[in-house]
Amino acid sequence: MKAINRRSFLRVSALGAGGVLLSLYMEPEAKAQGRGGPPAPPPNPNVYIKVAADGTVTIMAKNPEVGQGVKMMLPMLVAEELDVDWKSVKIEQADFDDTRYAAQSAGGSTSTPNNWIPMRQAGAAGRAMFITAAAQTWGVAEAGLTAASGRVTNPASGKSLGYGELAAKVATLPMPELGTLKMKNPADYRIIGHTQPQREARNIVTGKPIFCIDTELPGMKYATFEKCGVFGGKVVSANLDEIKKMAGVVNAFIVERPPVTDTVIPGDPGLESGIAIIADTWWHAQQARKKLVVKWDEGPRATHSSAAYVAKAEELSKAAPQRTLRSDGDIDAGFKASAKVVEAAYSYPFISHAPLEPQNCTAQFKDGKLEIWSNSQIPGNGRRVTALATGLAEKDITIHMVRGGGGFGRRLTNDYMAEAGYIAKEAGVPVKLLWSREDDMQHDYYRPGGFQYLKAGLDASGKVVAWHNHFVGYGDGDRFVSSGAIGPTEFPQRFVPNYQLQASVQQLGIRTGALRAPTSNAFAFVFHSFLDELAHAAGKDPVQFRLDLLSSGVPTAAVENGRPTGLDANRMKAVVQLAAEMSGWGKKTLPKGTAMGTAFHFSHLGYFAETAEVRVDANNKIKVNKVWVAADVGSQIINPGAAENICQGAIIDGMSELMGQEITVDKGRIVQGNYDKHTMVRLSQAPAEIEVRFLKTDFPPTGLGEPALPPVLPAIANAIFAATGKRVRQLPISKAGYSWA
Repeated sequence: MKAINRRSFLRVSALGAGGVLLSLYMEPEAKAQGRGGPPAPPPNPNVYIKVAADGTVTIMAKNPEVGQGVKMMLPMLVAEELDVDWKSVKIEQADFDDTRYAAQSAGGSTSTPNNWIPMRQAGAAGRAMFITAAAQTWGVAEAGLTAASGRVTNPASGKSLGYGELAAKVATLPMPELGTLKMKNPADYRIIGHTQPQREARNIVTGKPIFCIDTELPGMKYATFEKCGVFGGKVVSANLDEIKKMAGVVNAFIVERPPVTDTVIPGDPGLESGIAIIADTWWHAQQARKKLVVKWDEGPRATHSSAAYVAKAEELSKAAPQRTLRSDGDIDAGFKASAKVVEAAYSYPFISHAPLEPQNCTAQFKDGKLEIWSNSQIPGNGRRVTALATGLAEKDITIHMVRGGGGFGRRLTNDYMAEAGYIAKEAGVPVKLLWSREDDMQHDYYRPGGFQYLKAGLDASGKVVAWHNHFVGYGDGDRFVSSGAIGPTEFPQRFVPNYQLQASVQQLGIRTGALRAPTSNAFAFVFHSFLDELAHAAGKDPVQFRLDLLSSGVPTAAVENGRPTGLDANRMKAVVQLAAEMSGWGKKTLPKGTAMGTAFHFSHLGYFAETAEVRVDANNKIKVNKVWVAADVGSQIINPGAAENICQGAIIDGMSELMGQEITVDKGRIVQGNYDKHTMVRLSQAPAEIEVRFLKTDFPPTGLGEPALPPVLPAIANAIFAATGKRVRQLPISKAGYSWA
């Protein structure tokens, strides 16, 4: 490991009456170890540990909290190695600061793999310094001293000193090198691996004002922002003089989108053209908005529609694919030698993120500087697009990170932050921008829809010997829309000798972006439903068919440029077998109309297999009785209770995507505007039980937010087939007449 000097590794300064502030800096080599791949983007400091003279320990949570529990998880890693009592630790949310913190983001299930080593090193460095300080105070060797519960003890003399008593001494010490730090044996963990209740749970369930939407500032005004229903539309004129005369209205003005330059972040264009209304209350702003009369230049996207997208996809499916993404073996020879050929067409819709907390942001412009309170998942990108929108330098924009009421990828894009910053600068007073539910759903960055035309060949023994996929998506030329790409390493690549993946795209008139488990949330439904079709065609048990397929390819993941390019077959077989064992697969006699379905998927470095028991009545009403979740996310589950909760939430989320979520386009506009047309699973429709079990393996821990979701869609769809004999190939399945019981 590269040597790190005192200045670049740990800064020490006094905090008031003899306190100490520990700030850890890491080079890329340290951060990369958690993933087993090449170095991540160069990080700055990763965490602060604050120890007051009275022994109070405060640990900074550096990443955005949007419900995934990272505000507790990262400090848990630090506290474990620091050797303090978790109940006595205070947690503070850090502001965004890319001069001190590395990778302050929430997305891609990266917080665990990226921080597993650095956060523990931070705690271990702090513990080592307190032991050194105690040794010097007593004039003894460090080797015999121990640290626990925020105290250093000398077993030989029975003496002990609290961290608070040692804080002033620690402030004078040189820093240990990373290579000298000794981290705990997992068998000795007292915090990691033990369920720690969510600190803010009571505040959340009792409606305390802890979310970004609750931000209040003295003298604050409220704003709404009216945009064209057609993405990219521009304001031509509006009745602003009339709006300004309305009760409670402070100002109203046209906002022009800044010129698009190379500095715009791909997939995050920021500010659009629209009408800003500033008022004394949000109610006044909304009342004025209802009276708005705007003439729009809607542009060419006003001709787009879902019906046209479907028709174009059908046309593209019958034409030669535009390009080949991967070709292994001889696909034509593979099909010619097949004893049986199965073909099927699958499709899935656009989906809105629709988090319970709609987009919002509070901003204050004063003395040439902008201060922002945001729930962004990538605040660094938000600062960048806000700087572009306002003409300010990024250094003059401060971002306070506030808890978000869900994100699921929507807050990876920062249009609402750019809007709030622009409006606040124009207003000259603090402004809270709040989107309505309709704004949120009709101006989203949607999960891309798509179409996949599959063909597979089976030999006489039922083995898959050929697989062809013509993926019809959205994009332009060789470029897919954001989160709409299909890669050449998608399963079952490496497990079928004759494999071909081809693609065609059509242009799209709406924005797209990453939704929880991007691409996997749709691809799992397609691939693992089709696998079930092949198992049925081969006359094989669906679980055994999957195990046989996983045994037919490369057992371990290939590595390119230092990163795994696909799943590890041995790890996946283990979770498939565990899910079957948990559910009693093949060992139960179920009532008529009730059946089990299974599926697995590799996503965001996580291995998940899931089995669903489903009842379908004569009216096509579906009840999911139980779901079994088997997972391998490495050697350590940091907070077991929270991990189980994340998996259970992923199942419910996936069920919502399966049944009732669909975004459609008409005349360039989004049709759906609220939860009545883009539905979520209700409590009464949820499974009675979701059982989760983790396999602990000898691999670094990885994330959970994404990979638990994808397999549940095909697992339920496959159970529906097993119960009814009817195959579901289009999402949402409500289009086929199904509904929740």
